[in-house]
Amino acid sequence: MSSLRAENLHLTYPIYDKAWRNGAHPEVVHDDRIVMSPDGKIRAVKALNGISFELNNGDRLAIIGCNGSGKTTLLQVLAGIIPLDTGRVVIEGELTSVINLNLGMQPAASGHRNITLRGLAGGRTREEIEGKRAEIQEFSELGEFLDMPVNTYSAGMKMRLNFAIATAFKPDILMLDEWLSAGDASFRKKATERMRSFVGAAGILVLASHSRKLLTDNCNQAIWLEKGEVRACGDVETLFDEYEAEASGKK
Repeated sequence: MSSLRAENLHLTYPIYDKAWRNGAHPEVVHDDRIVMSPDGKIRAVKALNGISFELNNGDRLAIIGCNGSGKTTLLQVLAGIIPLDTGRVVIEGELTSVINLNLGMQPAASGHRNITLRGLAGGRTREEIEGKRAEIQEFSELGEFLDMPVNTYSAGMKMRLNFAIATAFKPDILMLDEWLSAGDASFRKKATERMRSFVGAAGILVLASHSRKLLTDNCNQAIWLEKGEVRACGDVETLFDEYEAEASGKK
């Protein structure tokens, strides 16, 4: 059974000086989320502040919030892409992150080599990768192009390959930043059907989006992020009503 627990997550993201990551900085002035040095220079942003929640098998969590609220940063932290300052993420099960489809793609390598590399990076065994290779080739519709370097592909071809690899393996815990689609009209129809199956197979889903329909169709609970903190949590329909009402009032 899969589970995910976020415990008091804190992250201050350095803007210019990576030494801030190591605590090698003088006393600072905090202005809301902006961290400034005593001489008035912007040094960092408080990206996440004290976020905690727990998910178990069958949970589908929507992450709601305006641009800059910390949605994508939270997904990246949960996926282990960005290290925390303090707090921890405890995961049972295999995590699949679909946040940046191009992450890990090697342009000089062939399509087939990228299938192997992306699979290994995702924690799959070579046997598992070989078991999915024919399916990835068929779904991507790239044929003999998979023997060619990816840097010879068009943008649409790269997207097809990335999408086919990303959705080939059944996820225990799925991190998703918006809904994936790819290619021309005929391929998008096929991609939409594959995405529904891919998301439905996940034991746990964490989905960040601005789309009410997407979140309410796929999630059963939600957290509302504001300035890197949890503003509220609860039923996804109720929380989105409150979020939209406040957003309309600010216009």
